[in-house]
Amino acid sequence: MDCVDYALEILLQKANCQGLLKLVGKRNYMNYPIADFVIRIKNASMARRRKVTVPYTKELKQIGSVLVKKGFLESIKEEKIDDKKVLELVIKFYKRSPVVSDVNIISKPSLRIYTSAKNIPEIQKKGMTTIVISTSKGVMIGNEAYKKGIGGEVLFKIW
Repeated sequence: MDCVDYALEILLQKANCQGLLKLVGKRNYMNYPIADFVIRIKNASMARRRKVTVPYTKELKQIGSVLVKKGFLESIKEEKIDDKKVLELVIKFYKRSPVVSDVNIISKPSLRIYTSAKNIPEIQKKGMTTIVISTSKGVMIGNEAYKKGIGGEVLFKIW
């Protein structure tokens, strides 16, 4: 009898969730699109997917072009799917393994992290990690911002 009660409880929970989905609609609520963008890239590379699509924003396009320049992505292009703009990213592979191995989101909506140009080498800590910074001159990697003497919001680390 316990198994039957448990199965009925799960079915009721699923029914309630489906009713809730109908009330809310099939919208994709996203708090922080930059984190979603980076995590989609990481998950696609871990699953050995060649392509991933993300919602379009100007900032995400800038971040994508920075990642293409740095060599984490092969290409980025805009497409329209169901009258909505999306970005199609092509993940870069080297010897059948993805170039992106992990990411660390630093600045979040609950806690924004800003840095000056002189603190960038400390954050980057000489290694294989690359930090991406949103500056007043646009999105760029840490080394480039350091050379230009510009600080800004530290978005994430990628390696």
